[in-house]
Amino acid sequence: MNNSKPPLEAGYYQHYKGAYYQVIDCARHSETEEWLVIYRALYGDYGLWARPLNMFTENVEIAGELLPRFQYIGNTLPPGVMENPPG
Repeated sequence: MNNSKPPLEAGYYQHYKGAYYQVIDCARHSETEEWLVIYRALYGDYGLWARPLNMFTENVEIAGELLPRFQYIGNTLPPGVMENPPG
């Protein structure tokens, strides 16, 4: 098992379906030691999620075109996207 932390950039990502997410960090599964990406949805209840690193970084085929499942957009959100839920 590779002990090195994956070189995934923390910051903001856009899902291929359009929603925005904030990647917080990578963590290891306590039983399998699989690397997981810990990220927060920037919509709805702003839920915290974990997804296997290999799935987070994979490409998906949409209408015959390969696209990244999550595309890094940087450390700044687009206008109109809120980092924290209102209230």
